[in-house]
Amino acid sequence: MGSTSMRALAWRVRVADWWAGAWRWVLMAMGAVTATYVLLEQGIQYGSMTAVALAVLVVGVAVSGSQPLAIALLAMPGLLIVQRVGLGGGDLSVSDVALAAAFGTSVLLAKRPFSRPLRQLLWLNFFYQFTTLFTVIVNPYLANTVEWFHAWLLISGALIVGWAVGAGGYARLALSLIVSTAGVIAVLTLVHGVIQYATGDFGPVYPTWPFPMHKNFIGTVLSFAAIVVYINPDWVGWTRGWSRFAFWLLVGAVLMSQSRQALIGLMAAVLIAVIRRGVTRRSRLVFLLLIPAGWLIISMVVEQIESQERHNSVFQRLNWFREVYHYWRESPVFGHGLRYWYNSGSPPYQPPQAEMEVLASAGVIGFVGFAVMWIGVIVVLWHVDPRFGTLAVAVTFARIVQAQFDLFWSAAGVSIPFVIAGICLGAMAREERSTDEDDLEAVADAGVVGRRVPLR
Repeated sequence: MGSTSMRALAWRVRVADWWAGAWRWVLMAMGAVTATYVLLEQGIQYGSMTAVALAVLVVGVAVSGSQPLAIALLAMPGLLIVQRVGLGGGDLSVSDVALAAAFGTSVLLAKRPFSRPLRQLLWLNFFYQFTTLFTVIVNPYLANTVEWFHAWLLISGALIVGWAVGAGGYARLALSLIVSTAGVIAVLTLVHGVIQYATGDFGPVYPTWPFPMHKNFIGTVLSFAAIVVYINPDWVGWTRGWSRFAFWLLVGAVLMSQSRQALIGLMAAVLIAVIRRGVTRRSRLVFLLLIPAGWLIISMVVEQIESQERHNSVFQRLNWFREVYHYWRESPVFGHGLRYWYNSGSPPYQPPQAEMEVLASAGVIGFVGFAVMWIGVIVVLWHVDPRFGTLAVAVTFARIVQAQFDLFWSAAGVSIPFVIAGICLGAMAREERSTDEDDLEAVADAGVVGRRVPLR
């Protein structure tokens, strides 16, 4: 009787193990069929990106049984892809889908409690969201409401995703995935640039494969990765040789893109790193080599002004600023609503400057929330331990500097720096928690009872 019961128990265990893994294979098969259908239905332009996004999501779900944060980690490369996926009327990007999927996992599996700096950042973003809620109420249209949630996801959602992988012990892997993906984009940009230069065209580089990429997107995203490898925190564990190679590879691609705001943001981040860590031989070399970048920016602007071409980027921006200013005056307190440029009768473009966009969209009330949020973000991160806070404050500061010369509310442009900042805060909390646990174990091993022992 006993042996029969043991055999029956062993058989039930084997059956349970089989069923535990069978659903993952079924899910992957369903994902493959769905991806194939979407590819055939929507065509190559949107369907390929949708198929890839679905495939990655399915793989993440399948692996999540043994690796709970698999979806969040697999989403890291997707954050750098802004190609549309053809869902939601074709307005969602791969970056949006990746961030949403990662957030869904992270909000459930992230280590608790959140650290004090992270809670402060979340409250600052909550204040901004509260101030923009007025324009959502005053201007009731769908895009306004959807963008209100989207803006929250790009900051608070990104912070929580970064915190989850950092506090979970995957800071190095997550940053490596981001930098590696940026490296691939950099190589594609350099190859395209060499081919373009060979034809005598020395203008900005716009890679077209595997999908079209704008020069400002390339410059912005690659500058974030360049900041990460330039600062190269000791807790990441990258070798100096590898980080230097990656830095100059990324900087070369940024220079080829001729994205002025990206170069300015990168120089601002290097300045922050120098202030926080002190002047070193490497920082002097970087400043020296970034001088040509500054000269390139000034010469391009001067050339456009002297040309008096009314449709170049300088004069076009001046015209846009004037139009947006007059449009804001029609509703100065509450603004015209988030994504107002989708409405007929409104200026049909997103203002290429952060504060002007917020004023026109959310009025003076939203502008106050935006200013408080950003000042608070820099102050909070500035007071974080420099081992972790230098990268966090540099990459977020670079973003707000970039946004003085281009669009602010864009998927990858906002989410990536806040994911990186969240990773830094999560890694710091994990190290502090590990140190506290080691101290408690040391006290227990020493057998000290009834008296206070100073901790490290």
